[in-house]
Amino acid sequence: MIRVSDIRQKFTDILGQVEQRVLDPYLLKYIDTPIIDEDKLLILISILDGLELSYGEVKNYCLSTMLIQIALDTHEQNSISSDNEKSRQLTVLAGDYFSGLYYKLLAESEDILVIKALSEGIKEINENKISVYHKEVDTIDKLMMSIKRIECSLLIKLTEYFQGGAWNEFFENLFFIKRLLKEKDQYLQYGRSILFDGLIQIIFPYHEHPSSNLPSDQEQDLLMVCDRYIEKAKQWIEKGKNQFPKLNEMLEHRISNILAQAQPIAKTFVEEG
Repeated sequence: MIRVSDIRQKFTDILGQVEQRVLDPYLLKYIDTPIIDEDKLLILISILDGLELSYGEVKNYCLSTMLIQIALDTHEQNSISSDNEKSRQLTVLAGDYFSGLYYKLLAESEDILVIKALSEGIKEINENKISVYHKEVDTIDKLMMSIKRIECSLLIKLTEYFQGGAWNEFFENLFFIKRLLKEKDQYLQYGRSILFDGLIQIIFPYHEHPSSNLPSDQEQDLLMVCDRYIEKAKQWIEKGKNQFPKLNEMLEHRISNILAQAQPIAKTFVEEG
């Protein structure tokens, strides 16, 4: 069993170094605060810490992976956020800057095989983003699988490189839940999201109006589809998490928090509407 104090200390140290690199005061004058997925960092540390790696190696791989993840998330944030052209351009440049930090770190480590593994993850993420954003997927299952790949390809490629593939389906479902909760929240607040735009294209292909103008029964249908996939992933995690002896207390706490948020709200939405 990994000692919690060790994981917490390593998490705090590496998170601080990630923040030091991406929370640049000058950048923050012009762009939204970059997204740092602390759960992905915690998963990375938990997996790598169980391998025969030095702390320096664990830190370098975590920093590199998180920097490119932040770069990808920043570019994605740009695609769905501000209509201000200058803000969009600066956000693109910020994403490119974070990518540069990633390449610099890995170049210094001279670990060509890890660079290759992460590059494969980046390629897979970008291919699936294109499919989702351009509405090229024609079934709900394909759309949901693309969302999974967008969320987890970096982690999967890195852990497969270190022969940690047993974790893949576990954290794939965990981050799938997080992404669906985020998409659902965006839809309920703003009347649209990348995922729900795709669902509308598939389920109501002849609908000609913005998603915010959908009849309430059709909105209910969309939310029920989302909830169904959340529940399925949640059930898998609840049944499978005991198979992972490397789960530490800090990670178990975060998993419990995420699962606690994964409550169906489609019925509540209709009642309140």
